[in-house]
Amino acid sequence: MSQFSVQDGELIVGGQPLSLLAERVGQTPFYAYDRGLLRARVAALRQALPARMKLHYAMKANPMPALVALMAGLVDGIDVASAGELKVALDAGADPAEISFAGPGKRDAELRQAVAAGVLINVESFRELPVLAEAAARFGLPARVAVRVNPDFELKGSGMKMSGGPKQFGIDTEQMPALLAEIGRLGLGFEGFHLFAGSQNLRAESICEAQQKSFELALRLADSAPGPVKFLNLGGGFGIPYFPGELPLDLAPISANLQQLSERAAAELPQAELVIELGRYLVGEAGVYVSRIVDRKVSRGQVFLVTDGGLHHHLAASGNFGQVIRKNYPVTIGNKTRSSERETASVVGPLCTPLDVLADRMELPVADIGDLAVVFQSGAYGLTASPGGFLGHPACVEVLV
Repeated sequence: MSQFSVQDGELIVGGQPLSLLAERVGQTPFYAYDRGLLRARVAALRQALPARMKLHYAMKANPMPALVALMAGLVDGIDVASAGELKVALDAGADPAEISFAGPGKRDAELRQAVAAGVLINVESFRELPVLAEAAARFGLPARVAVRVNPDFELKGSGMKMSGGPKQFGIDTEQMPALLAEIGRLGLGFEGFHLFAGSQNLRAESICEAQQKSFELALRLADSAPGPVKFLNLGGGFGIPYFPGELPLDLAPISANLQQLSERAAAELPQAELVIELGRYLVGEAGVYVSRIVDRKVSRGQVFLVTDGGLHHHLAASGNFGQVIRKNYPVTIGNKTRSSERETASVVGPLCTPLDVLADRMELPVADIGDLAVVFQSGAYGLTASPGGFLGHPACVEVLV
């Protein structure tokens, strides 16, 4: 499952042996993100996407400033979800014209910041409209808006469903005519629609179906829009494999589907740019979480490898970030990956809770104190999605290599 190479039995990250990288970082635990893998993923996706399709990075997946700066030079735009993320994106050199700002609870100050910065705001509430109109008038700038739609369908088989039924995200389809009329009445700069049905999906047919339905809905809504559709964000949802038995997403049918939609858009929405917004799919497999084994214990026949990292840095790997039944992320002993000596062991952290488990009874290379435990698929929803202040342990660092 790992995208990383191995040399002399040791994991290679960013062209460096893991043990040497740990010395360079100067501490464990740490996250490391591989530039080469990030570039390769974007390049492969570019090959699969239609030429007219724009690719945006949803930086909520990983907002590390150096990584965002790298991604800003590889993709066409950045999607942010707070004023804090907006600052990172602007500092990273992202073009404000290609930044979009989504979120169900934007504060008035954040809306004003977005107007002042000239970015596209994905409207998710009637409440946002007069605030945006006031800011536009005050600054003498257009308030660029798209509308995030809560459709009456969802992305089947997705890890997190973001549409269909009652949701805190977006505007219900049935409320759209009134909202679009208000956008026109207030003179806001309408640009298009944002539809995001779900995330972490490995079923190409489900993604294609959601894209088709999203496009058809946008066509219907365009009849009520106060201006031509210039921007149509079809969302993302592309998943990566985490657990045994999961297969990588097949891009071929998605590519064919998007090509068809791109051709239809050229005829039916001639001014619209089609956008795919991805986070986890772009960065998730390019990252590892590394902690050092500080103790080796045997309790009633079960081996526990106790590390200096845990759920406070990597909540998702502990199974406490959306999993109903806990499953192991792919884990190895990074400086002994090819060792013929194997054992069944659990990798746990230093926290005073039984939830602090990074690997539960996995077959691993036999490890000793000082060895490096590695959690793969850790480039997305890692450090910033974890309770770093829990129990007051030292902070984790991140490096881009």
